[in-house]
Amino acid sequence: MEKKFPLKKYGKQLWTRDLAKKVRAELTKLLEGADPGDAVIIDADGVEVFDYSFANELFGKTLLSLPNEHLGRFLIVENLSPYTRENLDRALESLSLAMIERKGRKVNLIGKIHQAYLETFILIAKAKEPMIANTVKDLLNINVTAANERLTKLVGMGLLRRERGISDAGREQYLYSTAQFDQ
Repeated sequence: MEKKFPLKKYGKQLWTRDLAKKVRAELTKLLEGADPGDAVIIDADGVEVFDYSFANELFGKTLLSLPNEHLGRFLIVENLSPYTRENLDRALESLSLAMIERKGRKVNLIGKIHQAYLETFILIAKAKEPMIANTVKDLLNINVTAANERLTKLVGMGLLRRERGISDAGREQYLYSTAQFDQ
């Protein structure tokens, strides 16, 4: 399920950490009401610009809270202007973070992300059903240790969700997925 969070209600130009703290408090309430697997969409439509300090405070601190406080919930941004994208990208890179950006039906990652993790994320994002590490290993032609390292890293960044499942042979296994979008 998706929950929208329109940024334009705070103005067309968003400056300072102080404003971002107020916005983050409201965003946190929305995340707290979300269930695992839900996506909170930060809609930047109508926002012309936000500065680095606003992006760092709102997006950076919220993303850092996902794995510990909002496990399994997804934070996604859409409708970024060139200026908001540039400042968000720099803020995330400075914190070694990445987040999901949606453009229409396509998703990508913005911020600091190694190409191998991006490749793994895109594979999972395009999948119609959750994947297991062995499937990732086979499709990316890597060993299972590398697949597990990538998947664990992406879960820790709040970009993938991990759920327990049972294999056809009756063994426990983990299933990996990302947000499913209402389209």
